[in-house]
Amino acid sequence: MTDKKERPGLVHLSHPAGVAPSDGYTHVVTGPGRVAAIAGQMPFDADGELVGPGDPAAQARQVFTNMERCLAAAGATFDDVIKLTYFVTDIDFVPQILAARDEFIDTRRPPASTVVQIVALYRPDLLLEVDALALLPVE
Repeated sequence: MTDKKERPGLVHLSHPAGVAPSDGYTHVVTGPGRVAAIAGQMPFDADGELVGPGDPAAQARQVFTNMERCLAAAGATFDDVIKLTYFVTDIDFVPQILAARDEFIDTRRPPASTVVQIVALYRPDLLLEVDALALLPVE
């Protein structure tokens, strides 16, 4: 997991004028750099086996572990993530998913986020999928 350092150059605008304050995400994150798009991550381990059948917290932890590995492949960490999009099959899973997310991100400077409840993912045993945008420093 990331050591949750503040990434220099990123600007988190939690309370834009005229917009209600957020709880657990930032309305706007911007800064200079290169964009890395991380495809939707699902709760499969390195062997392609589902982690945590029926358990949204276990599935979320695996999703964020996979995302951490994808970020590392791009030369990034969760400190570089500016946007997360969550696709969940039941909105009631969100508190457990966010608790798992909070093990990986800096909760004082969370990324911009969107949560969408969907009818289903491509397999009925999948409870969530999360994708990300990261902004890496210019080399």
